[in-house]
Amino acid sequence: MSETPSNTLQYRFDGPEEAPVLILGPSLGTTWHMWDRQVPELTQHWRVFRFDLPGHGGAPAYPAGSVFDLTTRLLATLDGLGVTRFGYAGCALGGAIGIELALRHPERLASLALIAASPRFGSADEFRQRGVIVRTNGLDPIARTSPDRWFTGGFAAAQPAITEWAVQMVRTTDPGCYIANCEALASFDVRPELGRVGVPTLVLVGSEDQVTGPAEARTLVAGIPDARLAVVPGASHLVPVEQPAAVTDLLVRHFTTAWQPAFDSTTGQTAIPAAPVKPILAAALQPAPVAEIGPAAAPPESQGRPDTYDAGIKIRREVLGDAHVDRALAQADEFSGDFQEFITRYAWGEIWDRPGLDRRTRSCVTLTALVAGGHLEELAFHTRAALRNGLTPAEIKEVLLQAAVYCGVPAANSAFKVAQQVIREETTLQE
Repeated sequence: MSETPSNTLQYRFDGPEEAPVLILGPSLGTTWHMWDRQVPELTQHWRVFRFDLPGHGGAPAYPAGSVFDLTTRLLATLDGLGVTRFGYAGCALGGAIGIELALRHPERLASLALIAASPRFGSADEFRQRGVIVRTNGLDPIARTSPDRWFTGGFAAAQPAITEWAVQMVRTTDPGCYIANCEALASFDVRPELGRVGVPTLVLVGSEDQVTGPAEARTLVAGIPDARLAVVPGASHLVPVEQPAAVTDLLVRHFTTAWQPAFDSTTGQTAIPAAPVKPILAAALQPAPVAEIGPAAAPPESQGRPDTYDAGIKIRREVLGDAHVDRALAQADEFSGDFQEFITRYAWGEIWDRPGLDRRTRSCVTLTALVAGGHLEELAFHTRAALRNGLTPAEIKEVLLQAAVYCGVPAANSAFKVAQQVIREETTLQE
């Protein structure tokens, strides 16, 4: 284990020092121990490098709110160790880091495996709401339901010790870092860029994964030029834990047969030691489908709109949520369309984007103004926005109490009823 400055990650090495480096990246809420069952076999062929996300597994709690930031910290860690080129396998959020590496630093990457990954993880709204739940209730609700998301019911029932290990792993994560990583997943969307992933890629998924399942895996395979699909039967989201032998065999086969050599003027190219390829147990490599699914279409061009519109629509979605913004834009017609463009450009693209106040403060000001004006419908979705901007229910209560003094008790009474209902909805985990 290493000392960890704020710009690097906690890590450990296993395996022979002279072997090529293979990196294993964890998923949100886990630690490097999720790979324990793979390490004995993988270290026969590679020097295995594992890392913890910030605030996970006892790592220092320096929050990272984007996949780019996490990738930058990983590269800073590797640079400090003199590791310039490596293979990479990542699970879920760890897979997002792998895609980011392939897109932004292809010269560093020899081969890639994406496990339980997706070019976009669900919706931004659901991850931002998860952050609200953690900020309000702590990590216990997320921890208690993690086995339902990570494992099949049969595995969880048959392996109570592993199930409890999973719960405790989440419970001991730093809440602020967990929330920041939720934001990283909320803002991650590389669907239009998959065609630029230029390294050999294994896409591996559990057949019963309800979080990032076979459909997301096929989207990756269809979009990445040199990708193959492996579906592991009887496994859910945390497939390296649930089906360790099958995952290990797939990784050995992939990285021993699809390690892209780097040209070097001195040595010519990088070679890796030969390793036996075992038969695949309970899993099968399949060629990438040709016509089954196509890469996601690139988003439409902004049609000449000024930069403030593009910034505004981004901030509007981040603060109010995709569902609300999509509904507002869908309802716009010839009569109201110009107004929607107006508030996107000026309210969100200019005022909300100004650096003078942070979003938490702007939410406080907005809530107070809406109470004063009696705009209860807008108060509802701006209460939701305030939670996503980092205000706690206790802080929202204080804003409304302050407003009662200056805006009137009847106005605040109505505001409390609206805000209380929104807070109940947003801070309750949907089982």
